[in-house]
Amino acid sequence: IYVEFNGTSVCSAITPFRSLAPEGCTRGGVLLGCPGLDRGNRDSEFGFEPRAFRSVSLRPYHLAVLGSVRRTIDCFISAGVFLGVQSTLSWIVENLILLAAGRCAPKHIMRSTPHNTDYHLCARKAAVTSVGELCQLLQVNLTMGLDEKEVRLRRNVAGPNSFDHKSSDSLVKRYLEQFKEPMILLLLISAAVSFLMQQYDDTVSITAAVCIVVTVAFIQNYRSEKALEALKNLMPPKCNCVRNGVLSTFLASELVPGDVVFLSMGDRIPADMRLIETVDLRVDESSLTGETEAVPKMADTLSSTGSLLVPNGVGPTYNPTLTESKPPVDSFCPEEPLLTSITINSDYTANSPTTDALNRLRGCHDLTNIAFMGTLVCCGTAKGVVIATGEHSEFGEVFRMMQSEEAPRTPLQKNMDRLGKHLSVISLTIIGSIVIVGLIQRRHFLELLNIGVSLAVAAIPEGLPIVVTVTLAIGQMRMAARNAVVRKLPAVETLGCVNVVCADKTGTMTKNEMTVSQIVSSDLEHYTVQSRLDGLPLALSSSTPNIHRTFSADSSSVVGPCAESAVPLFRSHSIYPNSRTHSTVDLLSASSCPTAFQRIIEIGSICNNAILQDGKLHGQPTEGALLRLASQFRIGDMRQLYTRLHEWSFSSETKMMMISCMRNGQVPSTGPVYFAKGAVDRILQQCIYVHKPYSLESSTGSQSPSDVVCIDNSPVRSIDSPYPLTLEHRSAILEEAASLGLLGLRVLALAEGSHPEQLVFHGLVGLLDPPRPGVEACVRTLLESGVRVVMITGDSVETAKAIGGRLFLYREGDCCLSGEEVDQLSLTALQTRVRNVTIFYRTGPRHKCKIVKALQHCGLIVAMTGDGVNDAVALKSSDIGIAMGCAGTDVCREAADIVLLDDNFATILAAMEEGKSIFHNIRNFVGFQLSTSIAALSLIALSTLLSLPTPLNAMQILYINILMDGPPAQSLGVEPPDEMVIKQPPRRSQDPILDRQLMTNVLFAASTILIGTFGIFWLELADNHVTPRDTTMTFTCFVLFDMFNALSFRSQKKSIFSLGFTTNRMFLIAVSLSLFGQLLVIYFPPLQKVFQTESLSVSDLLLLVCLSSTVFVVSEIRKFFRTPRWNVFKPWVTCHSRCRGRYSKFGESMV
Repeated sequence: IYVEFNGTSVCSAITPFRSLAPEGCTRGGVLLGCPGLDRGNRDSEFGFEPRAFRSVSLRPYHLAVLGSVRRTIDCFISAGVFLGVQSTLSWIVENLILLAAGRCAPKHIMRSTPHNTDYHLCARKAAVTSVGELCQLLQVNLTMGLDEKEVRLRRNVAGPNSFDHKSSDSLVKRYLEQFKEPMILLLLISAAVSFLMQQYDDTVSITAAVCIVVTVAFIQNYRSEKALEALKNLMPPKCNCVRNGVLSTFLASELVPGDVVFLSMGDRIPADMRLIETVDLRVDESSLTGETEAVPKMADTLSSTGSLLVPNGVGPTYNPTLTESKPPVDSFCPEEPLLTSITINSDYTANSPTTDALNRLRGCHDLTNIAFMGTLVCCGTAKGVVIATGEHSEFGEVFRMMQSEEAPRTPLQKNMDRLGKHLSVISLTIIGSIVIVGLIQRRHFLELLNIGVSLAVAAIPEGLPIVVTVTLAIGQMRMAARNAVVRKLPAVETLGCVNVVCADKTGTMTKNEMTVSQIVSSDLEHYTVQSRLDGLPLALSSSTPNIHRTFSADSSSVVGPCAESAVPLFRSHSIYPNSRTHSTVDLLSASSCPTAFQRIIEIGSICNNAILQDGKLHGQPTEGALLRLASQFRIGDMRQLYTRLHEWSFSSETKMMMISCMRNGQVPSTGPVYFAKGAVDRILQQCIYVHKPYSLESSTGSQSPSDVVCIDNSPVRSIDSPYPLTLEHRSAILEEAASLGLLGLRVLALAEGSHPEQLVFHGLVGLLDPPRPGVEACVRTLLESGVRVVMITGDSVETAKAIGGRLFLYREGDCCLSGEEVDQLSLTALQTRVRNVTIFYRTGPRHKCKIVKALQHCGLIVAMTGDGVNDAVALKSSDIGIAMGCAGTDVCREAADIVLLDDNFATILAAMEEGKSIFHNIRNFVGFQLSTSIAALSLIALSTLLSLPTPLNAMQILYINILMDGPPAQSLGVEPPDEMVIKQPPRRSQDPILDRQLMTNVLFAASTILIGTFGIFWLELADNHVTPRDTTMTFTCFVLFDMFNALSFRSQKKSIFSLGFTTNRMFLIAVSLSLFGQLLVIYFPPLQKVFQTESLSVSDLLLLVCLSSTVFVVSEIRKFFRTPRWNVFKPWVTCHSRCRGRYSKFGESMV
C-alpha cells in the first residue's frame, strides 16, 4: 500500500496507518491503495472492501466537508494534531523509504503483475516474452513512454542506472583503516605508554607522527581514486528516450526500467534493453563477451529453447508485434542464470559465483533480441524497452562478482608486515631484558618505565611509514607522467617483482585495426598489399629484389582524386610456410590490376554493412578493411549499383554473410545475384564453380561496351564463364588459406553467383591486425631482463604464433595451449604446464582467470592486461591488473591496479622500470633508518647496562627519528634510477627488504655510529651526572653521523664519486635543512628549553664533523674492496647474452 506524504509516495504496511485515521476521517481521505490497479478492481484483486482501509490524508484541504459543524470541528482538531507531527513523520518515513526501496520494496511490493517484483526483468525472460506481454509487465505505452511521476517512483524502487564505484565505507572509516598497519600500532603503543608516564610532550609528538603517516597514505589513495573517476566514460552521458509522448535527450543515469529508448549507429547502449524494432542492427559485444565480430540483432521473440518463434522476413527487420504467442513465463525467474554451470575440473569449481557470472556472459550471444548495457551499436537503428539498469544489468553481474573478489596483499605490504612484527618482538625482548636488569640493580620502577619508553621510541623507526608512503606517491606521480595511472599505492613497488606478464593480444599488443595484407585470386596467385595504415615492411619484397615487369597506370580507368599515389601491389605465385622465395613478382598499379583481383575487391565492398565517411569507420573492423582497400584503389561504392533484397547475417554458427541483390535496371525475371564472404570452409560448401580470371597477356586494353558497367566512371567487368570447382582445386584453396593463417592473417573467402548454393569462388583475402609501435622493442627488453611475456588470445594457434613470432615472443618449438585443453587439465596439472607455455589460444574469460591462478600457485608474480568486462575477474585475481584507459571498460578499470592512459603495451615497461627503481630506493632508506634506530637503541641500552644516565631524552630521540630521518630518507626515495638497477631481473616476491647484504651494511653503520657517539658521551660525562652540554654534544654527534650515513646509503654498491654529489638535488636540500634545524635546536633559546640543549663552540662542531665523517669513509672503503667493477656487470651481461642467443636467430628468420 502506498501513502502520499508531502508529494512523496511512501510504501507502508496496512495496519499502522489504519490506526492513524481519526474517527471523522473515515471517508475523508483521497488516495490510498495499490498503484497500477483500477479502483474498480481493488476488491477483486485483494478480496476486501475499500472502506476497510481507512484512507488517510494528512493535509487539511483533503478533508471532506462533513454534515454537521461538530463533526467538522472534531475533524479539524484531529487534523491539527496530525499537522503537529507531520514534519517529524515525513522526515522519518522519507528516510525509511530509502531503506525500503533499496532492500524491502523491490522484493515484496508488486506493481501490476505478480511476475515482476522490482521492475527489472531477467534478460532470458525478456527474450522469450512477446512485445505485448512485455508492455503489460513493465506497464509502459510504447508510443507515450513513461510520465515523470512514474519515473520518479521507479527510480526510488529500482535504483539509479549507474555502478556504485565508490567504496561502501565512509571516508572516516577508510581513514581509520590506515591504523591497522603494524608499524602504526607500535607507535600508538609507544604514545600510550608515554601518556601513562605523564610525558605529554612525547605523547603529542608520537601522535603527530602517526597522524602524518595515515594522512599522507589516505590523501594519496583518495587522489588516485579521483583521478580514476575522470577515466570512467563507459556509460554514455545522454540517450534518446520517449517520455510523455515526446522524444527527448536524457542523461543515461536517469533511465528506469520501462523507458522507451531509440538507438542509432555509434551509440553506446545505456541499459539492458528488449528490442522491439530493428533496422539492420549490429552490435559490438566485445566489451561484454570478448567476441570481436559484431552481432546482428533483431526484434523477433525467442522460444524457450533460444530459437526464433517466427523466422525473420525479407528486408530490414521491423517487428514491434511479430508474435503474440506466450512463452511459459512462469518457468523463468529474474534470478535464473543465462547458462547452466558446468564442471570444469575438481580444482576449479564451476558453481562458484565467479563461474556463474562468466557463464552468464557466455549465454549473452544467444539472446539476439536483447541489447546489453555498455555494448556499441556498429550499424543500423533500433527501438527498445529498458528491462534492467545499473547493477541489475548483465554488465553489473560481473561488477558485483568482481567486488566480492578479494585482492591479494602486495609483496611490499607483506614485507612491511614482517618487518613490523620482527621489530616488535626484538623491541619487547630488549626492553624486557633491560627492565629485568634494572630491577636486579634495584632501580626505581618509574625510572625503568621511563627508560622503557625511550627504548620503545628509539627502536621503532617512526619516519619509516612516512617515507615509504611518500616514495610510493612520488613514484605514482612519475608513472602518471608516463601515462600509467596507479590506483593502488603499493602496486607501484609490486611492478618491480613481476616476472610474468599475461598480455591480451587484441587491442593491447595489436592496434585492433584490420588491414588487408594478402589477396589470393581463384587461380591461386598471391598479391601482397602494402597498406599505408599498418606501417609494416612488405613480407615479400625483401625476398624478391628483382621486379620483372611494371604495368603503367591507365588514367581512363582511375576514379577519385588523382592526386593520390598508386597503392603498391606485388604479385607472386603461391606462398608456402616452408618456402620464402617466389618465382615471379610483378608490380601492379591501382588501375591496371587484373579483373579477378578487382572483382574480389568489388565483392568485398558489396557484401558489406560498414560505412566509411570522412576517413572514420562506422561498423566492424573486418568490413572496414575491405572498404578501405576499395577506396585506396579508387573503386567507387559498388553498393549503389544494387538493391539489396535480403541478408543472411554473420553468426558464430553460419560463419558467413550472404546477401541477395537486384542490379539496378536489371530485368526482374533474370533473378537476384548473391554475394557471400566468410570462413573458407563454409564458403566452399556453397560453391560449385571457380572463376577463371582474365589473362593479362591477352588483354588488349579495350573492351566492348557490353562487357563494362560504369559507376562514377569506374569500370566493372562482367563475370567470365565459370569453371567447375574440382576436389583438387578445393584442397589447394584450403592449403593456401592455411598458409595465410601461418602468416598471422585472418582469412576470408569471397564468392558470388545466381543461386545461394551454386556460387562461384573468386578468391581469398588475408587481413592483418598489425602490432602496436614499440611493442616489439618492449618485449625484447622484458625478455632480456628475465620477465616472461605470455600471450592470451581468442584467435587460432596459427595467427597467435605468427604475431608472437613477429614480436619475438614465440620461437619454433615453444609450447602453446588451447582454452579447451585448459578446461580439461586440473589445477595441479595446469601448474606444471603453464611454466613453459608461451601462447594460450582460443581462450575465454574463465580460462584467463584459471591461467592466472595457476601461475600464482607456481610462486610467480603475475601482471594481467585487459580491456573488456570479460577480463575484469582475471585483473582482480592477478597481482597487478593493468587496464586500458581509452578502450577499457568501466568495470575493467575498476578491477585494475594500473590504468594505461595511452593503451600502449610499451607503457608497461616504463612502469616496471619505475617499480624496480622505487624498490631499490626503498631498500636504501630502510637500511638508513634502521641503522639510525639500532644505533639509538644500542646507545640507550648500553648506558643502562653500564648504570649510566640516559644520554638522550625522549624528545631528542623522536626528533632524530622523525625530523632528521624524514627529509634525508625521503630524498633517498627519489634517487634517480640506476641503469644497472633497471636491467636487474625481477626479484622474488618472498625476498625480504632486509636481505643479508643490506643487514650487514646496517649493522656495520650502526656499530660505527654507536662507537663514535658513546665515546663522546663517555668523554663528556665527568661526574656521573648529565649536564645540558653532555646531551648536546651527544645529540649533535648523533645527528652528524646520520647525515654522513645518509650519504653512504645513496647506493649499496656504487661509490658516491660514481653517482655524483649533485645528481640528487633533493638530497642536498634535505641535508641542508636538517643541518639548519640542528643549529636552531642548539642556538635558538626557545628550542634550547624544549630539547634541553646549550650552545657549542666552533671547535666542538669541527671535532664532531671529523668524528662523524668516519662512517662515510669506512663505507666507501668497503664498497671499493667488496664489489669489483667487472662483477657488477657480470650477471646482466650473462642474462642479456642468454636471451639474445635464444631469440635473435628466430627473430631474423621471421623477418
